[in-house]
Order: sequence, then structure tokens, then C-alpha cells
Amino acid sequence: MMKNIFSKEVTEEVIQRIESLTSETQPQWGKMSVSQMLAHCNVTYKMAYSKSKKRPKFLTKLVMKFVVKPMVVSEKPFKKNGKTAPQFLVSDDKDFEEEKMRLIDYIRKTQELGATHFEGKESISLGKLKSQEWNNMFYKHLDHHLTQFGV
Repeated sequence: MMKNIFSKEVTEEVIQRIESLTSETQPQWGKMSVSQMLAHCNVTYKMAYSKSKKRPKFLTKLVMKFVVKPMVVSEKPFKKNGKTAPQFLVSDDKDFEEEKMRLIDYIRKTQELGATHFEGKESISLGKLKSQEWNNMFYKHLDHHLTQFGV
């Protein structure tokens, strides 16, 4: 069973893993630097907390609902070197400390708001999600990339 990112214990465990990264930490696979990876992980949270009303077009929405959503919200781990959606690509240099602190703040905010806040909350690209689906998406993504960087 997927760990619960809404629990204080799991949140602190994830934050400890993030804190063990340095600006020099190298990936075990993939092309992103550690700073880019942190910025990439921040995109998930930025989208979750954004007030943006920009919705995907009809065809994109169908693909997201029936192809992408099951991969993202399930408990099945992401594959190494998987394809990244364009809105999640980070190719420019990022400030390590700034991205690290932003991610930690997002993780703490999510834990403090708790699972009930996310029950039925709409994802801009995936539609309404159950809190368990939000949990799986948040935790699985973080775990995937922290493992990528050996922590």
C-alpha cells in the first residue's frame, strides 16, 4: 500500500530525504540536475494549488482521463526514464535552495490541509480526484524522483 503523504510521519520522512540532497547530488538515471528535479516536483503542487482556469482541450482531456490519469494516480510505480509531459519539463537552471524550500513548504502545506481538503478536489488536467488519488500522485512522484537521486 502507498504511503500516506497526508500523515505527519510520512511528510517528515520525505522532507528528511529532500534535506539529504545537495546541489551536487547526481541522478542515477535521467537528464535533470537535482535543482531541475526539485523544480519539476514543484510543478505538481503549483498545479494543485493554482487558481488557473485554463483547461485542456477536449481531445487532450480525453487522453488525460483515460490514459494518463490511471498511470498517475495508481499505486504502480513510475518507470525509469519515462516520458515527461511538456508542462512538467524543466530545462533551465534553477536555484537549488529556493526550489528545495518551495517543495518542502508545499509538502507541509499539503499535510496540514489533510486528506479531507483533497477529497473531490479538481485537478486542472485530471478532473476530480479522490484524496487517495491525490495521495498516490503526490507520494509516488516524490518517491520516484528522490529514488532517482539516491535518497
